Amino acid sequence: MTQEETTAQLLAFFKALSDENRLKIIGLLAQQDYSVQNLAGALGLGISTTSHHLARLAKAGLVSARTDGHYYIYSLQTDTLRQLSQSLLHEDTLPKLAQDEGTDAFERKVLATFTDAAGRIISFPSQDKKYQVILRYVANTFECGKRYSEKEVNELLNRFHEDTALLRRNLVDYGLMARQGGGREYWRVGDEEERVNR
Repeated sequence: MTQEETTAQLLAFFKALSDENRLKIIGLLAQQDYSVQNLAGALGLGISTTSHHLARLAKAGLVSARTDGHYYIYSLQTDTLRQLSQSLLHEDTLPKLAQDEGTDAFERKVLATFTDAAGRIISFPSQDKKYQVILRYVANTFECGKRYSEKEVNELLNRFHEDTALLRRNLVDYGLMARQGGGREYWRVGDEEERVNR
C-alpha cells in the first residue's frame, strides 16, 4: 500500500469514527445485523441520514451490506476494525503521515477557505484546481457502487449548498459521478476512474 493510500485510509477511518451517531451504529451492529430502517428507528434518525452514516462507515471498510429482498442488511466488519487499528496506528506508519503534506495542505487550505465550520460551502472558487477540490470533497459523501435517485442526490447535496442542480451537474461534468435514464439514477464513479479524471 502506498503512503497516499495509507493516509487516505487513515483519514477515512478516523472520520468514520468521529461522529456520535456512527459510533452508536457500530455499537448496535456489534450486537446484531440491522437493516437501514431498523437502525434509523433505533437511533431516532431519518433513513437518508442513517444511510449517509452507513456509507461513511462502509467507505472505511467498517461495515458491509448484503441484500435481503428489498432491504440492505448491514454487518460490522470486526476483523477489518481490528486490522485497521493495528496497522494504521503502527509506530512505523505514523511518522510517514507528513510525507504528502504539500497536496494535503493545499486541499485543507481550500476547504478551510470555501467551507464553514459545519462543512457547508460558503462560496465557489473561480480557479478550476480549487473548484475540483470542492467537488471531490462533495463527492466523498456518495458511496461507490450504490445507485441514487435524483431526490436522494439532492438531499445529500443540500447539506453542502442550496444550489444542488449546479453541484449535481458539475459532479457529472467532472467525471466524479455518472447518471443514466435522463438523470433517473446517479452513482459515484469508482476510485480508478476518479483518478483518471483528476
